[in-house]
Amino acid sequence: MAKRAQRGLVIYHTGVTLLTLWSVINVSLMILRLGSHAVELTIANGLLVVFAIDYFVRLVVTKNRKIFLIQSAFDLLGIIPLHPVFAFFRLGRLVRLIRFHHLFWRLGIAGKWTKTYHRFIYKTGFIYLFSISVAIIVLSAFLFSLAEKQSLADSLWWAITTATTVGYGDETPHTAVGKIVASFLMFGGVGFIGLLTSTIMDFFTSRTTQLATDHEAQQQADLVELLTKIDTLTTKVNQLQAKITSLEKTTKKNTPSH
Repeated sequence: MAKRAQRGLVIYHTGVTLLTLWSVINVSLMILRLGSHAVELTIANGLLVVFAIDYFVRLVVTKNRKIFLIQSAFDLLGIIPLHPVFAFFRLGRLVRLIRFHHLFWRLGIAGKWTKTYHRFIYKTGFIYLFSISVAIIVLSAFLFSLAEKQSLADSLWWAITTATTVGYGDETPHTAVGKIVASFLMFGGVGFIGLLTSTIMDFFTSRTTQLATDHEAQQQADLVELLTKIDTLTTKVNQLQAKITSLEKTTKKNTPSH
């Protein structure tokens, strides 16, 4: 029974992996304008439905929904129907599957960089800030689209440029609701985007400092080890010199004088 369940899990994860890669390739073709846009859009919408059903089924059957929502933040972003490009967030699912099956460890390539990735994503709070930032941007874009009668793609572009303080001005709110949404995005979105940027900078700064400290500590350790070896070698040389001197004295005593 356990082997059958394990086999079913492997088949399920393999299917998810293939569908994820298919969705990413399909969206890439749409962005590059290769192939039939109508067919690619139909495929994108079909895969969106499949991943949405998969997400909510897992949400229902999971034992700890709080942990699930945190760990599956990218899965939720991957089923946002604002723009097909959100399918790229589904690649986060593949990362978790790789970790779940310990593929890097099995291939012998697991090491410091996997630990660094885990520390950057979870211990710094990056995943939470990123999820909140994206949620604010997506919600603002959706409300802006309804209030200003704009397409979801243009509204998403407006939300991103506003949240990042770029503000090209090609899309601006004209209605009262649109201006309220813009104000909400300016205060909430800009704040979380700032925290997100600060978190990234702090991580790399601390990482650089840690590497420099580790390098200095390693140099100190190497120096201590070298000095220890020199002391050991000096002691052995002194012992050898003493033996040679003793041997010379013994030889002189045993040598008959003429």
